[in-house]
Amino acid sequence: MAAALPGQWQQVPVLAGHHAMLEPLQAAHADGLRAAVEGSGLDRLWYTSVPAPDRVQAYVDGVLQAQAQGRVLAFTVRDGSGAIVGSTRFYALEPEVPRLSIGYTWYAPRVQRTGLNTECKLMLLGHAFEVLGCASVGFETSWHNHASRAAITRLGARQDGVLRNHKRHADGTLRDTVVFSIIDAEWPAVRSHLRFRLDANT
Repeated sequence: MAAALPGQWQQVPVLAGHHAMLEPLQAAHADGLRAAVEGSGLDRLWYTSVPAPDRVQAYVDGVLQAQAQGRVLAFTVRDGSGAIVGSTRFYALEPEVPRLSIGYTWYAPRVQRTGLNTECKLMLLGHAFEVLGCASVGFETSWHNHASRAAITRLGARQDGVLRNHKRHADGTLRDTVVFSIIDAEWPAVRSHLRFRLDANT
C-alpha cells in the first residue's frame, strides 16, 4: 500500500537538532525503547498508548507493519547524547489534501519538560509544512489526558472540537478525543514561538 503514497510520504527522514534526533524506527531499537519505558510507570496511564516493557517488541512490530502498509511514518527519538528516549510518528497520512497528524508520542520521564519535546515538534512540523507541503497538521489526545492537551495548546495549536466516543483507550474504555490543528497560514508564527521557547531552554 505504501507505493500508493507520493515518494516523500513514504520516507521517514532523519531530523537532527541540538536536544534531540529523530530517526526511522527500526526493530533493533526495541531494547532501547524498553529501557526508556522500564520503571517509568508510563504504561500504567490508562489514557495513553505507551507499551509496557514486556510489550515493546510487539509494539515495534505493529508500528513497522502499519508503516509497511503506508499508514504511518514512525520515529525513534534520541536525546542529545544519542540515547533512545521515546517514540513519535506521523499518522492519518492524506497527501491528497495534503494533511497528516502527529502523535503516539512518549518520552522517558527524565527528558520530559525539557527542550527535547519542543525541538522534536519544531522539526516534525517543519518537515510537514516545509517539505511535505501540508495545508494542515492535526493532533489528537484523550479528553482525560490533561497534560497532553496543555502541551498541544502550548505549541500554538487550536482546538477544533471533541469527538465523543470516538475510539477506545488501551484498556478498552471509550475515549472522547480532543482534536487540535495548526494550518499552513499559522505555521510561521508557530515556528517563531517554538524557536523562542527552544532558545529559553538552551
